[in-house]
Amino acid sequence: MDERYNPFTGKRIVPGLDDQVPTAAALGLEPPRFCEECGRRMVVQVSPDGWWAKCSRHGVIDAASLGLR
Repeated sequence: MDERYNPFTGKRIVPGLDDQVPTAAALGLEPPRFCEECGRRMVVQVSPDGWWAKCSRHGVIDAASLGLR
């Protein structure tokens, strides 16, 4: 089984347990701060038209690639 991490808190996702998502993140107002694949803190840049986040191991994601821009 592949481990997954909450992109807003960095905590490991455990099947069967509730995972709290911050209100701003649930509303789409907050970019992810942690990598979903490894749980590492990412470098995040927010701009007026979107955001991008970079994991040192898994590369860059952005608002456009997730359909949020």
